[in-house]
Amino acid sequence: MKNKKNLVSILIINYNNWQYIDRAIKSCLRQSYKNIEILFFDDKSTDTSINVIKKYRKNSKFRSFRNLNKKKNIPALDAANAYFFLFKKSRGKIIFLLDSDDYFKPEKVQDIVTLFNNHKDVRFIQNLPLEVIDKKKIKKNNLNSKLSFWPYLAPESCISFRKEFMVDYLKFNKKYKYNFKKVWLGFRMGVYSYFVKKNFNTINKHLTYYESLGESWNYSKLNYNWISRRKQSFDYLYQISNKNIKYKLNLDYMITYILYHIVKTFH
Repeated sequence: MKNKKNLVSILIINYNNWQYIDRAIKSCLRQSYKNIEILFFDDKSTDTSINVIKKYRKNSKFRSFRNLNKKKNIPALDAANAYFFLFKKSRGKIIFLLDSDDYFKPEKVQDIVTLFNNHKDVRFIQNLPLEVIDKKKIKKNNLNSKLSFWPYLAPESCISFRKEFMVDYLKFNKKYKYNFKKVWLGFRMGVYSYFVKKNFNTINKHLTYYESLGESWNYSKLNYNWISRRKQSFDYLYQISNKNIKYKLNLDYMITYILYHIVKTFH
């Protein structure tokens, strides 16, 4: 009974990341906290991902699944659906998310579990990422821009939560699941935790290596996809707060709104 109570579930989702899969899975198997299960979901990869995971299928800690349904072919929605599928298969009381191109430090699970055990009221924790660019590990700036409306929101692979948090979120999310199609799950859950549940926690440790494409949450990426996703993020917040959060006079939103309409004109 004790082992079952302390079981941790690590959910890994993958699409065409064959070259990173070993690194991600091994980082889970090498955790100092040993009572884990690893659930792996492949979202109809067209590369050699399936061949890579075959060697882990005999490991008692590892279970793998493949998408047998039709994909939306919308990256943010497909990734969210993959995580939701694995969550429903998970048995742990504490859940960790991991994109297959990212990986954990060996002490990550133990550090996070200790926090949850010491703070029974905490439901959601994010740690800080080490951004990996061109195979170099660089500490990502964890300070908010003074311009930003948001708290610092880490990537999905930095997120962990109690099982009941996701149960509540899935009920809440039914209304918004297929809206705001460019907004990724990690952002949605962070905003939900911070603005709706008011139970948002960040551990000031860099425990996750994050394979970066060089895109950060700032105004240096002035292209249509980036700025429209940022505008959808504000729209998402407005809807989930039942239109009670006043942000339209915030400078961050005003710049986003103006840039969105400028970029849209030339898109």
